Amino acid sequence: MNGTIRKNVSKGERLFSFINGTILVIIALICFLPFVNVIASSFASTQEVVAKKFILFPTTFSFDAYKYILSTPTIFKGLAVSIGITGVGTFVSMVLTSLMAYGLSRRYLWGRNYINFIVVFSMLFSGGMIPTFLVVKAFGLIDSYWSLILPVAINAFNLIIMRNFFQALPDSLEESAKMDGCSHFGIFLKIMLPLALPSIATISLFYAVTYWNTYMTAILYINDSTKWPLQILLRQIVIVSSGMQADGSSVDVVPPAQSIKMAVIVIATVPMLIAYPFVQRYFVKGALIGSVKG
Repeated sequence: MNGTIRKNVSKGERLFSFINGTILVIIALICFLPFVNVIASSFASTQEVVAKKFILFPTTFSFDAYKYILSTPTIFKGLAVSIGITGVGTFVSMVLTSLMAYGLSRRYLWGRNYINFIVVFSMLFSGGMIPTFLVVKAFGLIDSYWSLILPVAINAFNLIIMRNFFQALPDSLEESAKMDGCSHFGIFLKIMLPLALPSIATISLFYAVTYWNTYMTAILYINDSTKWPLQILLRQIVIVSSGMQADGSSVDVVPPAQSIKMAVIVIATVPMLIAYPFVQRYFVKGALIGSVKG
């Protein structure tokens, strides 16, 4: 059977497959090689970083850049803050997003169309930085970790994807559960959430990346340097490694500034790359099913 199928493939189709595969490989290399260069440069020796502009495989491995970054105890405090914000923030966002998405997916919900309109409207127009800051300040969240979570707890795009996923589930599931005496909350917990696992995994990854990369909101709302997340501390390290303190005074840096910058990128990126394989099998399914139906 396979041999028959292969014989029926025309030369034009083979040529198309070859060209298509070649283009995809080139695009993959364009995306992959710069990241390999970042990792290699972070482990390269001082002499190699200075001599070469592009490194794929360092001839001599050096951990000086990582030793320099990890030599400050505050980096571990920032790492703990980022992990805490990512974990708690993702949990809070998923609880609020899934509850709201399930409610908006029910066609019998009163005012559903108006709420959906408000959600879509918020994707296009927002209050802006200053009004948001005033709201956060009015609620007394300045210098609180909750200021990094609550203002961005529900993302409109993620909400719409999850709403569409719930909406795609057959209504007969809910009707059967109601006949068995199950409450709305019981239907949501025992039936809808297990079926929405691909969507939950996908949206959780979106939220986790957002919280892990918390930067601008931390600069705006966190004045206490002991509460800074990892991204701000890495920025401070990059400033110092460039040969200048924040006040403009020079400092002596043993590793090259370029190696430290590359190591900072690796530290900030690798945790999310480690988490991605665990949700990768749900990623495409969760994103597509939640986006094809409006």
